[in-house]
Amino acid sequence: ATTMNAKSSSEGEEETSGMRNETLGESGRLGEAKRRRVIRVAYVIAALDLTFLFMQMGVMPYLAKSLGVDSVGFGYLQTIFGVLQLVGGYIFGRFADKFGARAALILSCASGSVFFLLMSLSTSIPLLFLSRLPGVFMHGMPGAQKVITDVASPSQRAGALGKLGLCFGVGIIACPPNSGDYLFFVSVYSIYVPTYVGLVGSLINTMIAMFWIPKQTKPKSDHHMTEQSDLFSIREILRLMKFPGVMEVFIVKVFAGFPIGLFMIMFSIISMDFFGLEAVESGYLMSYFGVLQMVVQGLVVGKLASHCSEMTLLRLSVFVFAIVGLGMALMRTVRHYCIIAVPLVFAFSMLATITNSILTKAVPSSDTGAMLGICASVQSLTRTVGPTIGGVLYKQFGVSSFGYLQLMVNLGLFVYLLKSKIPLGEMKSQ
Repeated sequence: ATTMNAKSSSEGEEETSGMRNETLGESGRLGEAKRRRVIRVAYVIAALDLTFLFMQMGVMPYLAKSLGVDSVGFGYLQTIFGVLQLVGGYIFGRFADKFGARAALILSCASGSVFFLLMSLSTSIPLLFLSRLPGVFMHGMPGAQKVITDVASPSQRAGALGKLGLCFGVGIIACPPNSGDYLFFVSVYSIYVPTYVGLVGSLINTMIAMFWIPKQTKPKSDHHMTEQSDLFSIREILRLMKFPGVMEVFIVKVFAGFPIGLFMIMFSIISMDFFGLEAVESGYLMSYFGVLQMVVQGLVVGKLASHCSEMTLLRLSVFVFAIVGLGMALMRTVRHYCIIAVPLVFAFSMLATITNSILTKAVPSSDTGAMLGICASVQSLTRTVGPTIGGVLYKQFGVSSFGYLQLMVNLGLFVYLLKSKIPLGEMKSQ
């Protein structure tokens, strides 16, 4: 009888546990079908957001020139936007942790609407500078990453995050920056047409986030940020960096992609001066880059992430970056660049996906938004200091200097990753 009672009690506990797990699946982590739907919606929002971002990058030089902004003033415009994105990345991440991924995405899309509205009204230089201010909260990609991080299981996270690169490719193909398409808008319609398109598109994106992203994307037990927590805190950043493996992986993330980031910032000038391309040809080259991004992210990164360890893929991406640096140092024609672009896109995509996956697993689930915000600030930092450093490198040492810098930095990082034993482990919610 005692055995039967124990067995019955055990079965009852299992049934209760099963009911709890089922409830958690429905109200906490969402059901599997809902989970896939939310991830697809996040992809759509990210793709539209990046398309509009590239759109403003393309129209801004023409708009600034029409208002009488010289090259120095245009540099100030770019620097202000980069600084706002740099500061806002972490604040946006903390906002997502405190109020949820849905609220953060709505904030980002709404800020994009205000951004394009101010651009469409920019009939003077002060108004043009004022239009940069909403950029502090324009972080559609980190917002989509936050949704996917909350919804996807840890084993599926790297693959799901990797497919966000498809959205990047869609944005470049749909609206390649520095292409000749904007000359058409300026000559036939109006220089403000792209800003009107961006305004309407951002409003649509806001509505998608509002009605198709659930208010709660992770269990309530995972929310641990108090109402008194500051949205910007150096102490909180340092706290996150103290988790095992976070500082080491973050350093690799920053330095491995920095040289190629400088090259991409200077690419519009390099394409004209070094490759001798016209604006339309430069747009085609960027579209080629976008197609490669879609193929690599859609067909390669996810499959490798499911078959190889994250540390193996991190070392592989850094090693390939070093090989790319050697190729860049030796390239002389645009055909050489088209060949080098294949391993370049692979390494760039793999590094971004794997480091984001490792870092979000290494911190408590209540801090994943802040971690993604810090990761997004890396690109903003490159955009802020890149024009100055890249300009000096290009003027003093030529295009090959970017390749040699890429080679030396990533060879050093590869040796570091081989010798060091970085503790990688998933941090449970605390």
